[in-house]
Amino acid sequence: MRALQKLSQRIKQKGLRRTFKTFCERYVFFHWELLWMERDLVSAVPAHNLKAHDPVRLVKITEGNAGAFTRHFGDRVKTMRELAREGHTGHMYLDEAGDAVAFIWGSTRDYHDQHYYGCTFPVKAGEFFEFGGEMIPAFFGSSLSVDAQVDLWNAMQAQGCDKVVDVVETHNVPALKLHLRMGYHEQGRVVHVYGLFGRWKFFRESHYEGSRLMPLCKPRQVTPAVAAA
Repeated sequence: MRALQKLSQRIKQKGLRRTFKTFCERYVFFHWELLWMERDLVSAVPAHNLKAHDPVRLVKITEGNAGAFTRHFGDRVKTMRELAREGHTGHMYLDEAGDAVAFIWGSTRDYHDQHYYGCTFPVKAGEFFEFGGEMIPAFFGSSLSVDAQVDLWNAMQAQGCDKVVDVVETHNVPALKLHLRMGYHEQGRVVHVYGLFGRWKFFRESHYEGSRLMPLCKPRQVTPAVAAA
C-alpha cells in the first residue's frame, strides 16, 4: 500500500511519462553518453553574470573532517572518506554553521569511479581529472560554481598540472552550459555507459568531429572576466 502511494505521488510530481522513463532506466536499460572536455589552467575564465553567494570557507577534505557532509550530503560521508583515503584532492565549502554546502574533487592518476559510473577514466601526465562537483540548491546559479573550479585548478597547478579534463553527461544541460561558461573545449571523445536490468554495466568509447555543444552557445550580457590564478 505504501509503495502504491509513493508511486502515485511520484507520478503527480513528475508525470507518467517521466516516471515510466525513470523506472525503465533504473530497472531495465539505460544509455548515457559522457563527453570528454578539457581546458588549460592559465587562461582567464570567461566573463559571467552569476549571482553572489553567502560567505563560505574552503577546507581540504580529509577522512577526519568528512563528517561536515552529514547535514546536506548524509549519504556521501562514507564516499568522501574513501576518496580522501585514496589520496585524491578534495575541496569542500563550509557555511557559517560548519556544514558542507558544496564540494569538488581532482585526481592526478587514472580514476576508477566505483561509486557511480563504474568505469575508469584515464589521466595523462600533466593532467588531472575533475569529478564529483556538487552544491546544495541554495547555491545554484551562484558564482560558487566558478570559484570552486578555479580554487581546485590553482591547487592542482601547484601539484604540477597544466590541464584539467573531465566528462559531462549529454542530458545534463546545466552542466554542459557550465563547461562552456568556464572555457572548456570538447575533445571529440565520448564514453558510452550502458546499464542492463539495474545490475550490469558495459562501456565503450567513440569519437566525433566538430562540436556537439554549439547549439547551447548564445550571446549574453556579462561582468568582467575572472583570472584563473
